[in-house]
Amino acid sequence: MDQLKRSLLEAPIIEKDGYHYFVHPISDGVPKLDPGLLREIVIRIIRKADLEDVDRIVTPAAMGIHISTAVSLMTDIPLTVIRKRQYGLDDEVAIFQETGYSENEMYINDVREGERVLVLDDVLSTGGTLAAVLEALDDIGAEVIDTVAVIKKAGGENKVADAGYDVKTLINVDVVDGEVVIVDEEGD
Repeated sequence: MDQLKRSLLEAPIIEKDGYHYFVHPISDGVPKLDPGLLREIVIRIIRKADLEDVDRIVTPAAMGIHISTAVSLMTDIPLTVIRKRQYGLDDEVAIFQETGYSENEMYINDVREGERVLVLDDVLSTGGTLAAVLEALDDIGAEVIDTVAVIKKAGGENKVADAGYDVKTLINVDVVDGEVVIVDEEGD
């Protein structure tokens, strides 16, 4: 059994305002993130993503940063982090992010019209974050070559699919009776 699958099956589940949430090192930073797990994920992303002609990796803060940094190091593709802090730089684009458990504004800096980007994120749950990011990148005029989320929480709302965007995933899971259930070991 691979490390990602095993770590998800062992993940504790918490409930926040009726939302069943698995606690995992990739999505939460706890428990500790084993380097072997991160390495496995990075290799799988590199194999699954269309990296040809990508100018830049783009990821939302905070939990996409460690994954995207590792992919950037392995591919020599520069990285831009979409931050929750406004800097007021020229061409800064504000986006509204709504997830299953929170709402925030995020800010894209240093992504230009015509740039070819790979969007990476840790989890696709409701799709609120990725839908907002992909729409903002379209508005900027960036070309999204590919989008990959490590884990997809199946079932329920998927705003990114509803908006017409495709996202590749490494593994799809659901939470049933307080436990993680693997829906698709290969993801989308």
